[in-house]
Amino acid sequence: MKLHKRVKRIEEIVGHHFEDENLVISAITHPSAAEGRAVSASYERLEFLGDSVLGAMIATDVYFRFPGMDEGQLSMLKIALVSGEMLSDVAGELGIGNLILFGESEKGTGARGMRSALENVYEALVGALYIDGGYDVAHGFVVRTLHPRITPDLGRHITSAKSRLQEVIQRDYHTGPEYKVEGESGPAHSPTFTSVVLVDGRRVGRGCGSTKKESQAKAAADALVRMGYEQEPEDSEGGGSCI
Repeated sequence: MKLHKRVKRIEEIVGHHFEDENLVISAITHPSAAEGRAVSASYERLEFLGDSVLGAMIATDVYFRFPGMDEGQLSMLKIALVSGEMLSDVAGELGIGNLILFGESEKGTGARGMRSALENVYEALVGALYIDGGYDVAHGFVVRTLHPRITPDLGRHITSAKSRLQEVIQRDYHTGPEYKVEGESGPAHSPTFTSVVLVDGRRVGRGCGSTKKESQAKAAADALVRMGYEQEPEDSEGGGSCI
């Protein structure tokens, strides 16, 4: 599909005409298709912005929508709504998968690579809409695509390591875990991220993965074992699978 047709289709999906077309192009460009070019050529910077903007929007929306929920319940609901599984499902249903620009090195990597890309592009589009159209335009897209998924019990059914850690830390320490990306290595098309998770400023877990979210999930799993909430699997190498 020609690039201008991809841009037009994205505009139809998000319901916004972009003044800066380059924002759309960057938002749908996988890092494997932008090797050797400026960092703004792929979706990574927009994904960073969109992740933060999306988190703030969802936190505000559920806060006012469910006045009877406590902090822990709101946190679990937010985690469920901005999870990789949720965002990739929504982006897939919107038809974004066929519009992503992949480099040759990434083509044929299968469903796992596509799900990660769908999640990242959704966040990148939120960031692009925020820059080009402002808060209301970006929020309108989020409301239309994510709000139909919101139910009071959504957060009760997630069992990921991050959600489990959030639950126990909120209960026992009356605070939340904090995640930080500690490093990145490898080629642009196939990076390895290292993340740590902190509780009250103390490092309690570390993990590595092919995406930032995967490394955070492994850091959370590592923390659950180190803090005594779960048993370490017998085949685990420890340290959140970091080499």
